Amino acid sequence: MVGAEGLHPSTNTAPRDLDPAPGRTPASAPALDPALAADLADGLPEGLPADLAAGLGGGLPGAPPGDGPGEGRGGARDGEPQAAPQGAPATPTALVRQVRAHLGGPYAHAPLPMAPPPGGPYATQLAHVQQLGEMGWCTWNLGTGDASWSDHVYVIFDRSPEEGPVALDALAAYVVPADRPAFDRALREVLGGARAQAEFRIRTASGPRVLRTVLDPVAGPDGAVRTVYGVIQDITRRAEERLLADTLSDAILPRQGPVIDLPGVRVAVRYLPAERTTGLGGDWYLACRASRGRVLIAIGDVSGHGRDVIAPMARLRHAVDALVVTDASPAQLLAWLNELVWHSHDGTTATALAGYLDPVAQEFTWAQAGHLPPILTGGGEARLLDAPEGVLLGADADSGYEIARVRLRRGETLLLYTDGLVERPGRDIEDGIALTRLAATSLTGGDLAVELDRIIDAVGGTNPADDACLLAVRLPLSLG
Repeated sequence: MVGAEGLHPSTNTAPRDLDPAPGRTPASAPALDPALAADLADGLPEGLPADLAAGLGGGLPGAPPGDGPGEGRGGARDGEPQAAPQGAPATPTALVRQVRAHLGGPYAHAPLPMAPPPGGPYATQLAHVQQLGEMGWCTWNLGTGDASWSDHVYVIFDRSPEEGPVALDALAAYVVPADRPAFDRALREVLGGARAQAEFRIRTASGPRVLRTVLDPVAGPDGAVRTVYGVIQDITRRAEERLLADTLSDAILPRQGPVIDLPGVRVAVRYLPAERTTGLGGDWYLACRASRGRVLIAIGDVSGHGRDVIAPMARLRHAVDALVVTDASPAQLLAWLNELVWHSHDGTTATALAGYLDPVAQEFTWAQAGHLPPILTGGGEARLLDAPEGVLLGADADSGYEIARVRLRRGETLLLYTDGLVERPGRDIEDGIALTRLAATSLTGGDLAVELDRIIDAVGGTNPADDACLLAVRLPLSLG
C-alpha cells in the first residue's frame, strides 16, 4: 500500500515537506490574499464592527490577549499559530480570534449544541458509526473559543481526550503547509456565513493523515456567525487507494498531455473516458520519437465500453509502443496488431490509425484499420484526408493494409479522433464529422490545448455514453 505521506488531495502528486508536528514551531501561515480578504469583508454580517471588516485587507490588529497557554478561551497554546502582528495581513486563524473578541458579549457563554451525551440511548450505535465511517463531529463557539469534539475526532488527530479539543483558530498548526490554502479557504468561507468543504493533510504523532471536512456556520439573532459545526472524516485509506489507482492507470495509459513537445512537432491531446471510476476506456493514443528524426502518431479504439475493454486497449497501446523500435512501416505495424487481436480469441475488434510525421520533409505517412479519417486544417480551411484501404483489427486474419502520404505546410494541424467525439445518440456520425471539420477551421495557430477544448465544445462536449479521444499534431512555422 502506498504511504499517505506521498499523497496530495487535489493533484495526487508528492507533497512538499510536511510542517513540524504540533508542539513545535509551525511554518508561518500564508497571508490572506487582499482580493479574497475584500470579498470576505463585503460578505461579513452587519453585526461585526466596521474596523474588523476593514482590517481583513491588512492592518488588522493583533488578537486579544488570551487567558494563558492551554486555557482554550483566547490564548494560543504552545505550537499553535499566533495572531498577525500590527499592520500585517490577517490570516484566517487570526480572523477567528478577532471574531471571537467581538462576540464576547451577550451570546459568548451560550451552551454549545453537541452530539448526544455519553451513555445516551444510541451511544453504542453512534460509536460504531464513527468507527466504521472514520468520522466525527465538532462544535466551536466563536464567542468563547470553547470547543467540543466527539470521541472519534480525538482518534483522527491522535490526541488524548484529556488534552481537550483543539480550538478552531489552532487547527492550522496541524495542517501540512502545502494544503494550507485549501484549509484557509474553507475557514474564510465559513466565517463569511457559507457552508465550506475541504480536503487537506494533517500531521499527527502517528504520521500524516488525509482529512475531508464540512463546516457549517450558525448565526445568532444579529446575523453574525457565532457557532461553527464541523464533520471531519479520515480518508487516508481512500486517498492511498486513489493514488494507487492513478499510478496503475498511468502505467496502463501514460498521460502524456495536455501538450507534448517532440522534435519539430507539437502535440496536444484530450482523453475523455466514459468510465469515470478508473479514468480509462477502450480509446488509446501514442505520440513518441521514432527513427530518422520522425515522430510516431497513433490512435485507436477497442470495441465496447467500460472496464472490459481496458485490458485489450492496454495490449494494443503497449504493442505499438514496443514495435516503434522495429522501424516498420505503418502498414506493417497494423498487420502485427491485427494478428495480436485475431489470436486473442476473445471476440475483440478495434480500429486504429498509425503514421510517421517527418518534420523536415513535412510529410505524414500513415495507415488505418477501420478508423475515421484525419482532418488537416490550416489557413481557415479544413479537409478530410483520403483514407487508404484497411479493415478492422481482428476482423480477418489475413487483412492487409495500405499506406497513404500527405504533405503538410508549416503551421498546419492534423486532427486524429475516435468515434466517441463525433457520434451521439440521434445524430449521424457523418454530421458529427462535419461539425468537427467546421470547428477545425477556427484553429488559428494559438494555444493548441485551448483550441482542442473549443472543438470539443463545438461538437457537443464530452460524451457520457462513449469514450472519446482527440489528438492534434501541429507542424510549427519553423524548426527552430
